[in-house]
Amino acid sequence: MADQEVVRLLKKAYQDEIETVMNYQTNAIVLDGVRAEEIKESLQTDVQEELMHSQQLGERLKQLDEAPPGSVEFEANQHSLQPPEDSTDVLSVIEGVLEAEEDAIATYRALIDAAEEADDPVTEDLAVTLLADEEAHRSEFRGFRKEYKQD
Repeated sequence: MADQEVVRLLKKAYQDEIETVMNYQTNAIVLDGVRAEEIKESLQTDVQEELMHSQQLGERLKQLDEAPPGSVEFEANQHSLQPPEDSTDVLSVIEGVLEAEEDAIATYRALIDAAEEADDPVTEDLAVTLLADEEAHRSEFRGFRKEYKQD
């Protein structure tokens, strides 16, 4: 039987990744302006990676005889990643991405700890891999933020 804290964190991470896919895709569509193009491209690339993350998390849940949460269980939390009223407000999207990445990083760190405590090296390894991806995303968007704050 799987450790309940590991399962809870896997389900949270799965839902967060699905929500991130929705918000990144929406922002990649709604942002306008020449300066937004690089951000839009990055978000579109990240959509595929976050979708892959959700698939890996769902598969791990299945391996633990659990099911990934469906839409009825879904609870949106990424308020700062909602599309901006001003479609040229790229900085607000960058800040929203950074907040989402920080949340993902915290979740994966907690999952690593819970998996280690539960003697679940497979989940721990998955969480380490996903943590590295999220830290790379955060680094990229920190760079974008620096560029936008210089103007």
